[in-house]
Amino acid sequence: MNKKKFKYFFFFVILLLAIIYIKNFKYKDDELKTEIITDIPDIPTNQNSNLLSELNFSSDDGKGNIYTLKALKGEIDFANNNIIFLEKINAVIELKNGDIIYILSDFGKYNVENSDTIFSKNVLISYLENKVESDYLEFSIDKSLITISKGVSLSNQNYTINADVIEMNLDTKNIEIFMYEGLKKVKIKSIK
Repeated sequence: MNKKKFKYFFFFVILLLAIIYIKNFKYKDDELKTEIITDIPDIPTNQNSNLLSELNFSSDDGKGNIYTLKALKGEIDFANNNIIFLEKINAVIELKNGDIIYILSDFGKYNVENSDTIFSKNVLISYLENKVESDYLEFSIDKSLITISKGVSLSNQNYTINADVIEMNLDTKNIEIFMYEGLKKVKIKSIK
């Protein structure tokens, strides 16, 4: 009889250990599920977003000049829906005579209504054999005017120019290079 009692006792202990193990395992599993569920961030339910990606705009001035702009990201201004703040911009101005102006910048501000654009931060302009670097450029398709300012440096194979402002009229192709202060002079350095 002792052997029989020992078998029942041994079976009961194994059963008890199995129950404790299962309860303990289930408790840890529930705890893990609880942690996972509580760590999920709130997902906004507002489906109205002002963020845009991979933007493309194209317009012409009615005189034969075509303006194309591409941006990686954009954000519509809530105060004025005609304004879009842009990131990583690549713009091309195809002039009616066949010349092309390329503009790159990190940031910008585009007016959907009239295509006026402000380019800012690491602005790079390429026109014919000239390269211009600055931190700010304003382009108005209606005025046919490009105004480049803030740390302006123009270079080509013959010279470099440092100035406060470069303005280019797209209709006349006239370029003005000047300083804000009358006493300061535009710096021109010959490369050859």
